[in-house]
Amino acid sequence: MQGKFPKALAWIVLACLVVPMFGSYFFDDMFSSVSYLFDNPSLTELGWSSAGYGLYASGYSVLCVFGGLVVCGILLDKWGVRITGSVFVGMMFLGAAAVLWALLSGSAYSLQIAYVGCMFFGLGSEIAGTAVTRSIAKWFKHGPMALAMGLQLAIARLGTAFALVLSPKLIAEHPGTIYTLSETARPAFAGLGLLALGLILWAIFVAIDAKHGAEDEGKEDPFKLADVAGVFGNGNFWLLSLLCVLFYSSIIAFKKFAGAILVPRFDIPAATAGWMVSMLPFATVIFAPLFGMLVDKKGKGTRWMILGAVLALLAHLLLAFAPQGTPFWGYLSMVFLGFGYSLVPAALWPSVPKIVPDKVLGTTYALIYWVQNLGLLSFKMIAGEILDKCQPAADGGLEDAADLAGGAASPAISGPVAVELMFVGLCVAAIVIALLFARSSKRHPELRLDLPSGA
Repeated sequence: MQGKFPKALAWIVLACLVVPMFGSYFFDDMFSSVSYLFDNPSLTELGWSSAGYGLYASGYSVLCVFGGLVVCGILLDKWGVRITGSVFVGMMFLGAAAVLWALLSGSAYSLQIAYVGCMFFGLGSEIAGTAVTRSIAKWFKHGPMALAMGLQLAIARLGTAFALVLSPKLIAEHPGTIYTLSETARPAFAGLGLLALGLILWAIFVAIDAKHGAEDEGKEDPFKLADVAGVFGNGNFWLLSLLCVLFYSSIIAFKKFAGAILVPRFDIPAATAGWMVSMLPFATVIFAPLFGMLVDKKGKGTRWMILGAVLALLAHLLLAFAPQGTPFWGYLSMVFLGFGYSLVPAALWPSVPKIVPDKVLGTTYALIYWVQNLGLLSFKMIAGEILDKCQPAADGGLEDAADLAGGAASPAISGPVAVELMFVGLCVAAIVIALLFARSSKRHPELRLDLPSGA
């Protein structure tokens, strides 16, 4: 049994929960390995620049930042995952559909429409993710929670890997020719199909959850709005939130512009850059569950957070300062980043139920995601602006842009290096916060943050 739930049923629930997140991660990262398309607006019929693409990508966080995550996290605790989660899984799908429509329309307002669609997709995705995490915490409360969360995270990130590898194949490179609207929109077609499958499996989860009364736990001490103040007054909440925003911004914002960074830094084709950065989610497929099992059995979660942040720092130092035009350093940096991307979440997310009562768990996860999205909103836009301002004047117009897409060496690498320096700073700050959280764990042994599950 996982608490009062049958063990086998808990794993079926997990299987249903991971598919909506797989689709969400795919759709969110569908342009990451082909972001070179936006280095020159004349390269596509769509006509977006890097700054425009950065604006579109930042739309994911707008509603989350301006109150959406906080309010919806509270609703999650008041109404439960079945009602609230269903609303926002549906919102995620509809927002993605709006983005696809904008990509196909090619109108003068395509960027604005896609931006609004991404706003709704982002809020839906974040609350759906919160509902998934909260559900796993309930169904695996007295079982291998870190392993279950690690598996969910691994499969979700497999959606990112799928996007990174598939998108360059869907948008085949043909230098010297403008990419049509339908070509540019192909990844969005695939992503919307995955989200539709996620809707179906979410409905199956809701039926299972309703039958077995998974939301009956904790009703003896019901949620009250005043409980939110207790979360804000919790120092460990702020440490975890800051670690989350700093660490995830150094990776998620990097992935958004991976093609624009890796192609000129290591003189590789876009398809190779896609495979290179896909090492990140592929690594988490293997290592996130393994590290989750390690946290369950051995504890020491705060130490794994520190190590993961250090590995991310090493990765970005390599991306910034490794010799130009040598792909080996790019692959090595992805190895370090992949390990860090597995270690920190495997220890961070199972720590949240240990620092707050169950009745505010959904609110707490939502608040952490809210702080995270504050950073993502900013750093995606900043990265796009840095790359846009550092682009050299392309006298050859489309031909120069096509050379970049094909992996030709570019003399202007100051943009990628400048962006990487920003990520280095984020990683240094993340290490400091992880050290402070480890100190807090020692000062508050009653929280059992570094103890194995069930100890």
